[in-house]
Amino acid sequence: MNKSVVRKLHCAVYTRKSSEEGLEQEFNSLHAQREACEAYIASQRSEGWVLVRDQYDDGGISGGTLERPGLKRLLADIEDGLVDVVVVYKIDRLSRSLMDFSKLVEVFDRNGVTFVSVTQSFNTTTSMGRLTLNILLSFAQFEREVTAERIRDKVRASRMKGMWMGGCPPLGYEVKNRKLVENPVDAAHVRWVFARFVEIGSGTVLARELAKRGVTTTRGHRIDKKFIYRMLNNRVYIGDAVHKGTSYPGEHAAIIDREAWDRVHDILTESPRKRAAQTRADTPALLRGLLYGPDGAAFSPTHTRKGGRLYRYYVSQTVLKHGAGSCPVGRVPAGEIEAAVIDQLRAVFRQPEIVAGTWKAAREKDLGINEAETHAALTRLDPLWNELFPAEQARIVALLVERVDIGTDGLNVRLRTDGLAALAREMTAVIEAAA
Repeated sequence: MNKSVVRKLHCAVYTRKSSEEGLEQEFNSLHAQREACEAYIASQRSEGWVLVRDQYDDGGISGGTLERPGLKRLLADIEDGLVDVVVVYKIDRLSRSLMDFSKLVEVFDRNGVTFVSVTQSFNTTTSMGRLTLNILLSFAQFEREVTAERIRDKVRASRMKGMWMGGCPPLGYEVKNRKLVENPVDAAHVRWVFARFVEIGSGTVLARELAKRGVTTTRGHRIDKKFIYRMLNNRVYIGDAVHKGTSYPGEHAAIIDREAWDRVHDILTESPRKRAAQTRADTPALLRGLLYGPDGAAFSPTHTRKGGRLYRYYVSQTVLKHGAGSCPVGRVPAGEIEAAVIDQLRAVFRQPEIVAGTWKAAREKDLGINEAETHAALTRLDPLWNELFPAEQARIVALLVERVDIGTDGLNVRLRTDGLAALAREMTAVIEAAA
C-alpha cells in the first residue's frame, strides 16, 4: 500500500521584544521565543512542516508599528513565495495593533500563508482557527467603530459648550490651559486685515501688503491669498465655536466685532471677478496729467472690458474730440507706456549726473543732506520700486516727472530736479530710521 505524499510546508519563525533590556544576554527573550517555536515546528514534522533557517527577529522595537526590519524581510519573503506558515510565540509578537494585525492577515491570505501561535492554541491552518480569527477581527472592527463614535460625540458635545478641541490655534490666538486666549500682537494684525479688506476688497493686494509688513502665520509661513480668505471666513474671530458647519457660542473672547464681520462679508458676497476688476480699475493711473502727444494734446486714462477682462489705455484728447485718425499716436496701452517710463526713471536713479544735480537742488533748498546721502537714497529706491504700493508709485512719479512726450519715434521723460531732491530727503529719513 502506497503512502500518501505529504506536501512540505516552509515555516518561518518570527520573534519580537519591545525593549532592548536583556538583549545583550547570551540567552535572551528572543532566543526563548525561537526555541519554543522551533520545538512546535518539530512536533508537526509528520504534517510536512520544515523550518526556514532565515531568522526574522526584531529586538527593542514596539509592536505598535509595522516599520520593523525583521517583519519587513518576512513579508518580502512571503510575497516571493518562500514561506507557507508563520510561527510566533504569541499573537502580540506580530502586532499589538488590531488594525495592523488585520493588514498582516490580508498579506497572509493573499499569498496563501497561515500563521500559528504556539502558546495560544491559535492555528489558522484549521477551519476552527480561521473562524476564531474572523470573530476576533469582527469584534476589533466593532470596537474601533464604537470608539470612533464616542470620540465624535465627545468632540461635538465639547464644541457645543464652546470649548477649544486642539489643533493649531488661529492667527491672533494662543492656547493656555487648553483654552484660546488672545495674543495682543497677532490680534492687532487680524483686526488690521479685516479693516484693510473693507478698504481695498482684494485678498491678492492684502497678501502683498502683509508680506511687506513682515506679518506671518503662527508657524512663521508667508500669508497668501488663500490663508486670508480662510481668516475672513473663520467665525472663531467673532467668538464662535464651529462644528460641522454649525456655530455655537465659544468660551474665548472675540477679536472682531460683529459690525466689522458684516462689512467684510457684504464685500465677500460680491463676485470675485467683479471685485478683482474693481481693484484693477481703482489702481492709480501713473501718468495722469503727465502724458502728451506729438500735437501737444494731453492724454487721459481710460479703460474698457472685454470678455470679463479689464484693459487700460491712455487716449489723446485730440482723438476724443475729433475721432480716430486725428492724431498719429491716438491711443496707447497703459501698461506698456507706464513700464517704459518707470524703466527710464529707474535708470535715472543710477546716473552720476542726475545724482549731482539732485544734490545741488537739495543744497539750494537747504534740505540738509550731503552728496553721499543723496547717492545712497537714489540707489536704494531702484531695488525697492517693485515693493511699493501702486498709490505710492503714482505719488513718486508725480513728484519726479514734469512731463512725458510721446511720438511715433518714442518718448521723452522730463524730470523735476527739485522733486528728486525732495524724494532723496524722504529716502534718507527712511534709511536713518531703519538704521
